[in-house]
Amino acid sequence: MDPTLAATLTSWRRHLHAHPGLTLREGETAAFVTARLREMGVTEVAEGVGGHGVVATLKRGDSNRSVGLRGDMDALPIQEMNEGLPHRSTIPGVMHACGHDGHTTALLGAARLLLEDKGWTGTVHLVFQPAEEGGGGARSMLADGLFRRFPMERIFGWHNWPGLPAGTIGVHDRAVMAAGCRFEVAFDGHAAHAALPHLGRDPMVAAGHCIVALQTVVARNLDPMTGGVVSLTVIEGGEAQNQIPARVVIKGSARWIDDETGRAIHEGIHRIAQGIAATFGVQAAVGWKQGVEVTANSPAERDLAAAAAKAVSDTREHVTPAMTGEDFSWFLKEVPGAFVWIGNGPAEAGRELHNPGYDFNDDILPVASGWLAEVAKRALSAG
Repeated sequence: MDPTLAATLTSWRRHLHAHPGLTLREGETAAFVTARLREMGVTEVAEGVGGHGVVATLKRGDSNRSVGLRGDMDALPIQEMNEGLPHRSTIPGVMHACGHDGHTTALLGAARLLLEDKGWTGTVHLVFQPAEEGGGGARSMLADGLFRRFPMERIFGWHNWPGLPAGTIGVHDRAVMAAGCRFEVAFDGHAAHAALPHLGRDPMVAAGHCIVALQTVVARNLDPMTGGVVSLTVIEGGEAQNQIPARVVIKGSARWIDDETGRAIHEGIHRIAQGIAATFGVQAAVGWKQGVEVTANSPAERDLAAAAAKAVSDTREHVTPAMTGEDFSWFLKEVPGAFVWIGNGPAEAGRELHNPGYDFNDDILPVASGWLAEVAKRALSAG
């Protein structure tokens, strides 16, 4: 990549980092993206797709082939701890702790590379997605007719990955990231004076037993060779220290790689909650909201992604999937595609994803933009 373009991308990325847009509040980021696209000479730019989503269309020649490239835009409700960083977030309690500022910038970089490259024909749709961090942005774009309004034969995306050497592209055989849900278990009993527990039905005791018992869903109900996670993260209940409360709610997150495991986790949580409720004479209700599907590469697109990766950088294949989730999975349920990781460098000193000390590595922008442009060209010419 031309050093001038690399420097421009770095300045754009740092601007976005300093001015993050929280999930469902990405309007300023979307406006920045639109302005940069129009400065490049892109005339087909659709705004407000599925919320603050932006879709830019590049066309060349008379080919009817088409491909999509996706970058996510939203930030997280995390207070940045990077003291002294010149481009530190200017929005209290909001920061780009997952690198979506880099993902957005890399897609803008791919647009520039494709505009300057005369060696391809067809249609490339650049999908700038809002609300990836639990806001349902992919499904909102789908509901707004993403693939009907902007037909794509294939779609590709990527995520920066701390712990993978900077610029190395990791390609998975199939599963890249897990399916996931948020669940809650509510125990309803009967409030009573703390000194007269026999007059109540204690949901706190039931919740305590449930916290321990739910650990057996993965440890004793799943095949050890499959991947699954059940993590309890929130407990709510009680108003006074001398009262047995009427209700206690446990909240958590579950992850899995295959559908059978997901069903086993779902059934296990319900079974344990109802069994414990019966044991302690309280009522249990389980709520379950799936956030993402398994992010899984389709075979032909996986091969295209790997070939493009080898053309632009060091590549690592047969990468093990992670239990993190990715909204891109909803796009892959509609059209074939692939999703890769690009190394962000060491994950030391609090540089992990969703950490208040995280910062995207600007040195990998040329690789990311280069891979996006390369995989688009290969997809347009593939059989």
